Amino acid sequence: MNKKAFKRAMALALTGVMAMGTLTGCGGGSDDSGSVSADNTTTGDNSSAASTDNAETAAPADTSGAAGVDGWEAFAENVTLKIPVYDRGAEGVPNVSDNYWTKWVQENFGDKYNITVEYVPIARTDVLTSYALLAAAEDLPTILMEYDYPKQAQWAADGYLTTYDLDEFAKVAPTYYQRMVDLDQIGFTEMNGDTYFALAERPYYDTAYTFVTFYRKDWLDQIGYDSYPETWEEQKAMYQKLIDEGLCEHPLGGHMVTGAGVDQNYAFRSFPLDEENWACYGDYAIPALGDDANREYIRRENEKYQLGFLNPEYYVTDQETEKASFVSGQIFQFAGYISADVDFLTALFEQNPDAHIGVQLQAAIDDPDGGTVSAYRADNPFGMMIGFSSQASEDEIKAAWMYMEWMTQEENLFTMQWGIEGENYNLGDDGLPVPVADYNGDCKQGFNNSKDYWCVTIEARNAGTIEEIIAASSPKNLPDDVTQELIDNYYRKVELAEKGRAVSDCNFAVVLDSVGEYQASLLELYTEYRDQLTMCDPDEFDTLYDELAQKYADAGYQEIVDERKEAYEAGQSTKLQK
Repeated sequence: MNKKAFKRAMALALTGVMAMGTLTGCGGGSDDSGSVSADNTTTGDNSSAASTDNAETAAPADTSGAAGVDGWEAFAENVTLKIPVYDRGAEGVPNVSDNYWTKWVQENFGDKYNITVEYVPIARTDVLTSYALLAAAEDLPTILMEYDYPKQAQWAADGYLTTYDLDEFAKVAPTYYQRMVDLDQIGFTEMNGDTYFALAERPYYDTAYTFVTFYRKDWLDQIGYDSYPETWEEQKAMYQKLIDEGLCEHPLGGHMVTGAGVDQNYAFRSFPLDEENWACYGDYAIPALGDDANREYIRRENEKYQLGFLNPEYYVTDQETEKASFVSGQIFQFAGYISADVDFLTALFEQNPDAHIGVQLQAAIDDPDGGTVSAYRADNPFGMMIGFSSQASEDEIKAAWMYMEWMTQEENLFTMQWGIEGENYNLGDDGLPVPVADYNGDCKQGFNNSKDYWCVTIEARNAGTIEEIIAASSPKNLPDDVTQELIDNYYRKVELAEKGRAVSDCNFAVVLDSVGEYQASLLELYTEYRDQLTMCDPDEFDTLYDELAQKYADAGYQEIVDERKEAYEAGQSTKLQK
């Protein structure tokens, strides 16, 4: 099944649940109840989905006479629009709330419509706390946006979000609205029968290619390997040889395990997936301590630790310190997002001019020795979920809709994604942008090509074919060109997605109260338990795992599992293809 058909099926499944349940240069200024038949539900990958021939799509809103950008007028009185932006604590990027690009948006959008645009920093590692503090201070941003459905659902339950009129939204933001219709995302806008959300686009959601692991290819050459091995037994032999040859002491490095999204155990699950288990334990935001896949994932981490592949002090090492270890030649590999300018790769070659790098490819085969499979987490078939603050006025919400529509316009989005021609990029012979590597001028973009500003409308840069997009995003001006390896990695993921090994998490059409109540405390508890299990005697692993899993369940996780199961059995969730 192609991507568009899958997106249609995925959205329709949740629709059924919810409906029944309820350009200037740098000299100028400076990202409730109901049921769903198994015949109208979807799998977590894009390889296949159940027939939706009999399903009904939401009727498009009547946008005849819609204003859109051409019909907008400036507000009579100034409106303050507060937009959240992730503060990732990354080094070498501009201040997230005050830089060339925040000023560019103000000058090209805000000033024109009498809107003061303020960017509100949100700690990427502690999103829930950031928003909770803003809510308590009655200072929520106008837009609340997140990738995870459970967070948005909880914010709605906590009263952070207001409902809105989708038809009115369509009049102000017809381009944005029509895209949601075209991508069959309308079903995701509702919860319990009320409209809360707008959905950004996520191209290549099931074959995400932008986050990869880079490794020292020159070290492999020294120990007689021509490529990164794919099975665990072969990898263990390679890591040990790196140690034995004195190239590094702890090849895999490692950093502290904290926050949502850690320990993604998809490669340790049994396929075909059990649907109820997937619904109850499959969510990546809260680690599934107690589930068999989680047990085997941590058992593997324990083995890495016991063999000395992990830094024995990983639990007190942050990611920036781990990155520095890779740059200085102390560890074998490090993972990060690709872009024309990857700071740690540039620094690596500055400190190690004879180094060579490679990209670890997604394994294309099952691991017969280690017993794991080739699988990974696919993203939701939508990008950011956008909600609107219950503390905002009608004009402020309208300004938010205008911002979303304005950012979706091709010329504005292109500039925000690629920057200023002659500064951030130049046009190649094919007419596509070629980023300027190591650019450090006034127009310097934020993290990951300023994505945290334009992710309100789309999740990835699009310009040309997938090969051309990857080539444009590949690290530039380095001794090694890894473009082909990045393309190869993408097609590895395409192959696995077609085999049903790209797994999207279950989405629920109702608020799970237990998630909001226990998520923060469970994440903190999981860090403690995970470290104990990683460092314990292997002979004691299973006994300790069972003991800690019971404590974790008693601390609230069992209530989450039970509530998920109840919603799943009531037909208030997406489904796997049978």
